[in-house]
Amino acid sequence: MVKRVLWFLGVIFVFSLVFALLNRKSPNIAIIRVRGVILNPLPIEEEIEKAQKDKNIKALVLRVDSPGGAVGAAQEIYRALQIFRDHKKPIVVSMGSLAASGGYYISVPANYIYANPGTLTASIGVIIDYLNYKDLLKKIGIEQGDIKTGKYKDILVPWKKLSKDDKAYLQYLIDNTYEQFIDAILAYRSNKISKQQLLSIADGRVLTGIQAKQLGLVDGIGNLEDAVKKAASLAHIKHPRVVFLKREKSLVKEITGAYFKEAMNHLELMSPIHTMYMFKGF
Repeated sequence: MVKRVLWFLGVIFVFSLVFALLNRKSPNIAIIRVRGVILNPLPIEEEIEKAQKDKNIKALVLRVDSPGGAVGAAQEIYRALQIFRDHKKPIVVSMGSLAASGGYYISVPANYIYANPGTLTASIGVIIDYLNYKDLLKKIGIEQGDIKTGKYKDILVPWKKLSKDDKAYLQYLIDNTYEQFIDAILAYRSNKISKQQLLSIADGRVLTGIQAKQLGLVDGIGNLEDAVKKAASLAHIKHPRVVFLKREKSLVKEITGAYFKEAMNHLELMSPIHTMYMFKGF
């Protein structure tokens, strides 16, 4: 009886080993998910780099469900995708319910972009939020100030109202960041939409997937399955194996990390100044 059990376990082990080896040799399509507000780009960059260096991974599907986030964070992911594409591996984007502002920005380097008919996307623009509670502090008898070396050093501190010069400077700042957004789109989609057409709709408005397709901001209407098929076609793979890339975590880290990430997102959004490629909602 013991010999039979050992023989049976041995057969299972051999088959498992053979199956694993075959899977390792088969061409893979990696799926990387970008969800929520984009503030910390490093985990996504690490996944993209991992897919880039893996010889078995022949294409990447980026699943985007994000309202965008910090400008620098979106630009880092954009650059990581450029490097991936430079290695002659195709990228296909699958937009979920929302891929707006920075969520659209990171989609641009893809070889092909899919949106659902009702996906909310575009929202091309820049925003800086700020709070001011000077009057409230005065009301409760608290005075707050600072000592600085330049007139713009304390811009956007919540205890000081913005002057005309402050507003002009901030507008100058975000206008430049807006131009970077436009340039990033045209670098990959100038054959789909002209600069004049792009500027006419790049006023922060959101568009449905259907509207975005009509205007040349996305390439097709489809879901994640369509994106995988397209990636396989672009990479010339007949029978691809799909792998979801994610960082390995223990259950404790997964649970505590979720709470920590949520807390950090709130802290980041509360920081004095954040230039955002972000859709804030209706």
